[in-house]
Amino acid sequence: MNQVVKLKVKRLSHCKALPSYATPGSAGLDLSAAISEPVVLKAGERMKMPTGIQIEIPERHQGQVVPRSGLAAKAGISLTNSVGTIDSDYRGEVLVLLINHGSEDYTFEPGERVAQLVVMPIPFVEVEEVEELAASEIRGAGGFGSTGRSSRDVEVAGKV
Repeated sequence: MNQVVKLKVKRLSHCKALPSYATPGSAGLDLSAAISEPVVLKAGERMKMPTGIQIEIPERHQGQVVPRSGLAAKAGISLTNSVGTIDSDYRGEVLVLLINHGSEDYTFEPGERVAQLVVMPIPFVEVEEVEELAASEIRGAGGFGSTGRSSRDVEVAGKV
């Protein structure tokens, strides 16, 4: 049985579209550019794109603002923070932090889909300080690409 999570959304005066799923199988709700005329994001530059909405995320949930793969593949447009986190107690306008990694300027049109919002439950974590951690036979302290590669490859890569 699918649990329905209610996301309260306040439409601001410059809003072009409320968040919505593009298809029944979509994981994220599309966020749209709340601009009144086209806006150019020059190659190598970044900007804060307004969405024209404020949201109330349920307690013990978070909103993750993630890039749209189509914009990334076609124009090199991504998010400056890779994934943006919206906490459940934030009530300001949702802004999307965009960056143009492409070699050409990109023009955003009013109402264009610029990112996706994924709402996820977050467990409450209680921090417990300990003297020792349980052993991890498979990975141990290996990190930064250590799985699937020999320890020699990891050591050499770390010296670069």
